[in-house]
Amino acid sequence: MPDSAELLHLDALGPTGPYRTHGTDLVHDVAGRPVARLSTVPRLYARRAVAALRRAEPLPLDERLAALAEAGRLFATATPGGMTVDRYEHTVARVSGLPLPTVREATGTLAAGLSGAYGFAAQARPRGSRDAPGAATAAWIPRGDVFAVLTAGNHPGIHAQWAEALALGYRVAVRPSRREPVSAHRVVSALHEAGFGRDQVVLLPSGHDVADELVDGADLAMVYGGDAVVAKYRASTTVLPHGPGRAKILITAETDAARHLDTIVQSVSGQGGAECANTTAVFVEGDPAPVAEAVAARLAALPSLPPESDGAVLPVRELDAARSLEKFLHAEAAGARAWLGGDTVVADLGDGSAVLRPAVFQLDRADAPQARLEMPFPCVWFAPWSRADGLAPLRDTLVLTALTSDRELVGRLLRDPGIRSLHVGDHPTDVLLPGLPHDGYLGEFLMRGKTFTDGAPTGV
Repeated sequence: MPDSAELLHLDALGPTGPYRTHGTDLVHDVAGRPVARLSTVPRLYARRAVAALRRAEPLPLDERLAALAEAGRLFATATPGGMTVDRYEHTVARVSGLPLPTVREATGTLAAGLSGAYGFAAQARPRGSRDAPGAATAAWIPRGDVFAVLTAGNHPGIHAQWAEALALGYRVAVRPSRREPVSAHRVVSALHEAGFGRDQVVLLPSGHDVADELVDGADLAMVYGGDAVVAKYRASTTVLPHGPGRAKILITAETDAARHLDTIVQSVSGQGGAECANTTAVFVEGDPAPVAEAVAARLAALPSLPPESDGAVLPVRELDAARSLEKFLHAEAAGARAWLGGDTVVADLGDGSAVLRPAVFQLDRADAPQARLEMPFPCVWFAPWSRADGLAPLRDTLVLTALTSDRELVGRLLRDPGIRSLHVGDHPTDVLLPGLPHDGYLGEFLMRGKTFTDGAPTGV
């Protein structure tokens, strides 16, 4: 193990400043080497931090806008938390296993998300609240004061969303992923250096017991996790769960799939295949074999490189973890036709880490359970689909790309609440357009309309 002086120290960032605790978690890279010590806060500290957030008043809107713009600039170009951009990106690549080009792209995307957080959040504002003041108007107000976020570590870009809560006047408590806490630490450090007080946004690394305390102590919370997390909070009016994306592509009979291979391959493998918006299943009206074979040939050509390589495109994990994922995948794929990855998806890099290579399987029916299986690397299930199958196999999806000219079908897909985002034509599922909702607007959850009568302009 390297000397502790060589490790990064990722302190908790509380209301009184950085807090280095006796209790720490070691953050390892994909080869199992320790990279950082993450301070983890006890329950009482978290409780007091939330109380400090609750006592604070939000910055005036003009100051919030200026601070967010500065935070975006600092995140992408400066040294918040004492770390250069290059070191930050290299560290995230080595810790998360995401390809370095993906991390670099995420730096720009996240910086833009910070700078534009208020504008993106305001997209959800009801038109009625923009009415000119007069006898009666509608104010758009927060549903509470304190917002807690339990983040995920699969991609740095997720941190842009919770910044919208800060833009709308909430005070925010962030519990970072213990797998990849570096990005959250950099974001909160940038916000502090840009002008947000330490009683406006805090970073509270913690165990699961303290995480539950944060959710219970905040007015509203956003939680990332698997199906169990979604089920736990499904009926809650104060917790917004984000679970598996299960993004899908539909190819109808009149469509020449060969003309859309670029879109399909990008949807499956873009961002290292690690985003919730990467395609999990492709449904083909007719025989899925030709398009599955063609996609497999494209994905097989992707290189196996360490995550910090400029040419890396695939994710990397510790070797034992990669083999465990492979074992699980092959057990789940029993009975499916393997076009790619049936022998192995593990490419040993020789340093204790391994590239997770793509997998392509073909199923025999649209409702096969494997079509719901989402893996943290490019893994796609091809299945036949017919009009008789209806929309049921296409539901429970974050994003659906429909390669079809059937406008009546498009209308049905658009109206279906089980399909949260819909693209028609050559738009990869993993490409998100700025200002458009990822999974609904966060502002829909954070804010509400309130009747207000006054002669003076109103606004958050």
